[in-house]
Amino acid sequence: MAAAVRLAVVGAGLIGRRHAAAIATAPGAALACIVDPSEAGTAVARDHGAPYYPSLEAMLAAGGVDGVILATPNAMHEGGALACIAAGLPVLVEKPIATDAAAGRRIVEAGEAAGVAVAVGHHRRHNPLIARAKSLIDEGRLGRIASVHGTTWFMKPDDYFETAWRRRSGAGPVYLNLIHDIDLLQHLVGPVSMVQAMESNAIRGNEVEETAVILLRFACGALGTVNVCDSTVAPWSWELTARENPAYPATPEDCYWIGGTEGSLALPHLAVWSNPGPRSWWEPISATRFPFDFTDPLVAQAEHFAAVIRGDCAPLVSGLDGLAALEVIEAVKQAAASGTPVAVRGGT
Repeated sequence: MAAAVRLAVVGAGLIGRRHAAAIATAPGAALACIVDPSEAGTAVARDHGAPYYPSLEAMLAAGGVDGVILATPNAMHEGGALACIAAGLPVLVEKPIATDAAAGRRIVEAGEAAGVAVAVGHHRRHNPLIARAKSLIDEGRLGRIASVHGTTWFMKPDDYFETAWRRRSGAGPVYLNLIHDIDLLQHLVGPVSMVQAMESNAIRGNEVEETAVILLRFACGALGTVNVCDSTVAPWSWELTARENPAYPATPEDCYWIGGTEGSLALPHLAVWSNPGPRSWWEPISATRFPFDFTDPLVAQAEHFAAVIRGDCAPLVSGLDGLAALEVIEAVKQAAASGTPVAVRGGT
């Protein structure tokens, strides 16, 4: 049996700790080290019995690593990813790939030029239910997709905003949360070509938005709406419906709906609604729920990244995919600021 692929985790915050735990149980992967300048980094390394380095530079100089999961603050993504690529190390960059699309393009171009794999941590794509949903759509169960809706409603508590940067522009649910939903919708329906949007900060009055309502035009011709709000008590978000993370209470609700000429799909409960006879609103309609397992997407992502490093496959979520999601988010912000529709670069 081949030796496990040695993965470094750079960043010992919440998501970095989850990556370290996932690697510990992912087949074919092993935790090579923890990299973080804080005392939290030494504690996480000690908990996992892994080597510790205070900086990415120190880890690169030491060697002994096959690939890197970059779980640092967003502003450090570009520098960290470029350093890994320059060292010839495949890198999985947590979402968003960078703070802006220009930086994201530099990462993608550097990886392509060096022949080094770049993946992005949109881990929801590694959820088995998303793989099943994608296969149902590709099989034609929904017919031609006509309309899409997503709801991302949740309540961030008051103490969340005690950290100053979370009250400032760029730290709201559009950048921090919606990008996951956009990545999934583009994976399932295809690229978004144009957006229109409105934002509001009427509840808390912070500089950053707390609510956004977005219109999407997909390149396939389908239209969509997405409503994101981090100031409402509600059960309709991926976190509270998909049961991916035990930190969130599970609800029996759905948060995405994809409608086509032959049927409609509700997620994450993977129910396809269709007419057993002629397609008509006067005809009986019923739902078929398809089975899926509850493999932890972060564990599946670590296993997949190890396979990418071995050369067994290409990244499920490539640097280009991460860039595509970020370009939609930038278009949403531009549309909300201008009040006019904005075309998405590359959304054809």
